[in-house]
Amino acid sequence: MLLTLPEINLYPLLPALIPAVTAMLVMLADVLLPGKNKSWLALLALVGLAAASYFTVMLFGANLSAFNASIVADNFALGIALVILGAGAATILLSLDYLRARQLDLGEYLALLLGAVSGMILMALANDLIVIFLGLELFSLPLYVLSAFWRTNDRSLEAGMKYFLLGSFSSAFFLYGIALLYGATDATNLTKISAAASEPTVASNPMFLMGAALLIVGFGFKVGLAPFQWWIPDVYEGAPTPITAFMSVATKAAAFAAFFRAFMVAFPSAVVDWQFVLALLAVVSMTVGNVAALTQTNLKRMLAYSSIANAGYILIALVVGGQAGLSAALFYLAAYTVMNLGAFGGLVAMGQGDQERLTLDELAGAAQTKPWAAAAMAISLLSLAGFPPFAGFVAKFFVFGAAVNAGYVWLAVIGVLNSLVSVYYYLHPIVKMYMNPPAEGWAQAPARAPIFLAVAVIVAVLLTIAMGLFPGGMLNFAQAAMVK
Repeated sequence: MLLTLPEINLYPLLPALIPAVTAMLVMLADVLLPGKNKSWLALLALVGLAAASYFTVMLFGANLSAFNASIVADNFALGIALVILGAGAATILLSLDYLRARQLDLGEYLALLLGAVSGMILMALANDLIVIFLGLELFSLPLYVLSAFWRTNDRSLEAGMKYFLLGSFSSAFFLYGIALLYGATDATNLTKISAAASEPTVASNPMFLMGAALLIVGFGFKVGLAPFQWWIPDVYEGAPTPITAFMSVATKAAAFAAFFRAFMVAFPSAVVDWQFVLALLAVVSMTVGNVAALTQTNLKRMLAYSSIANAGYILIALVVGGQAGLSAALFYLAAYTVMNLGAFGGLVAMGQGDQERLTLDELAGAAQTKPWAAAAMAISLLSLAGFPPFAGFVAKFFVFGAAVNAGYVWLAVIGVLNSLVSVYYYLHPIVKMYMNPPAEGWAQAPARAPIFLAVAVIVAVLLTIAMGLFPGGMLNFAQAAMVK
């Protein structure tokens, strides 16, 4: 009797494998190669991300699968992968001078960051609940450490501990949901779960419904939906600012990719009526995020509550579903990535040494000493508020338009009203920077901008403007997205 092995095709996994291999190379190079200045490790990490991006683009349109269709490299997953890879590259550029000023180890940092990128992309490619969970844990564990990476800072250590405890708790919900769904359908593959759910006895099984509900809890925690958002403000405030920027965009992209695939493939609306529940979560998230952000004086906490509101906007696209919802979600995630990285990058650039301007009072008059950083932050905040002609306006237009076309006019109206509320807290820092005298204790002479930080911020701002003025290219790319 001959032993037959299943065909192993690693090509669809290359977007996730290359960052993982690069992380190992960075760790080995950091230990084995001499020299105190290890800045060149960042170049190695960027080359790995560039190689992963190349193969991601090459895979576009091929719609390949691997490992009995537990991995699916369709256009939607590849689009999300590009967003995550871009966020990872920008985070490296934002981090170099930040780490140097605080005397933090670059090699460990890069290896953890690349590991998180690998897990996020694996989660986006996953078509099986077990693989989704593997991706979830693969990116969560490095982020727990990265949140506490500034080991001499109490707030950073607190952020890492809170994220670890609450993240572990949410992972338990997610894993229990997988167990219940397996018990009800005898499958973890999303396509097979969908086939099993077509049987009325399965769709009405309390075990099946409870499993789906627990998945919503797990996904809701990772993307920052209310009422599962309690960890976000404290973790975003305490984590190193470049990591906060990375978590705010890349985690959201990866988790939403799996969220979309799970509920559009495994739980079709004809079988399980989950749209109303998700629409309600979207309304609560938008409202809680925007109302709470109004009272914040710390910029990182304000942007944390803003991320909760933006999770609600993206969830509208999942409620809409179909090609229109997928396209709107992918465009919104790409736009949110560049404008949020621009905002956090501007915040990093306005600091001095290991000191950051984190409060509105400290931000006063920043435009006089750091004009380019203040301009970058102002443009990013205006885009987040939805002002034309920036990317945020176009992204919200597509999401709300898709909701109206799908018959969810009430949901679109609530989204527009919440966007109007957000204008106040997005404009407040801009007023402080440009219309107030400089804050005491900050250098009055403009300082030279670190080149890598400046490149990351300027590219993010230019993309924010370009996606607003010329959205056609990105929109065509987003419209080619599909979930199989």
